[in-house]
Amino acid sequence: MAILNQSIPEEPGEKPIEKPPVMPPPVQSAPIPQPKPYIASSRAETVLGSGVTIEGKIEGDSNVRIGGKFKGDIKITADLNIEKGAHLGAQIYAANVAIGGEVEGNVISTGQVKLLESGQLIGDLRAKTLTVAAGSRMRGHVEFGWSAVEEAKFLLSGRARDDKIEKNGNAG
Repeated sequence: MAILNQSIPEEPGEKPIEKPPVMPPPVQSAPIPQPKPYIASSRAETVLGSGVTIEGKIEGDSNVRIGGKFKGDIKITADLNIEKGAHLGAQIYAANVAIGGEVEGNVISTGQVKLLESGQLIGDLRAKTLTVAAGSRMRGHVEFGWSAVEEAKFLLSGRARDDKIEKNGNAG
């Protein structure tokens, strides 16, 4: 009769070699996900979705994306993205502005303004650079490409005052 899991000695007088017991492979569990550390970004983004209507003032240094309706003032030192379908009645001061929706109000940018294909602006615009896509619409006065030094010279020279007089037809 044979006994299982035992070794038979090869030579007489040799001790049998024990086979280690067969162990099932260790059960490996999925690694426990570790929470990612929160890293404060100086350019977080605030999003106002398409179903949101807000009236008031937006100020700060975070990027802002608007897909809904907003009425008021926007003063940010970051980027403003106005999505297709958004409607704004606002005075806007921002670093860079992308207009894909409708804006009624003035836009002042310290960087670039992009008037996208679906964008519409009724108001004055001042920016360092301007990109206008085919299909976009605008009604208002535009100034772009002037450095701060050139703009200051223009304002100090009195030409800005002369332009207002010429436009309005009087000196007062």
